[in-house]
Amino acid sequence: MVESRCGILCSECEYKEKMNCKGCVNIDKPFWGDSCRVKVCCESKNKEHCGLCNDFPCTLLKEFAYDENQGDNGKRIEQCKKWCTL
Repeated sequence: MVESRCGILCSECEYKEKMNCKGCVNIDKPFWGDSCRVKVCCESKNKEHCGLCNDFPCTLLKEFAYDENQGDNGKRIEQCKKWCTL
């Protein structure tokens, strides 16, 4: 089951319960700000998640995945690949 646009596993996120987050596939606005650039991009292309995009993995997704403070060292990119095989 796809949990996010970028490949983050919401079920593993420490903020899911704290912030009552339903995951970006189920909300219009993220709890952390006005919008998420990855979510906006993915939805503007009518993609369920980034792994289904012709540009995957794009520069924007890589910036998020490998961000020094909030990245996951590419785990979300690998998750998108897994979702593509389902």
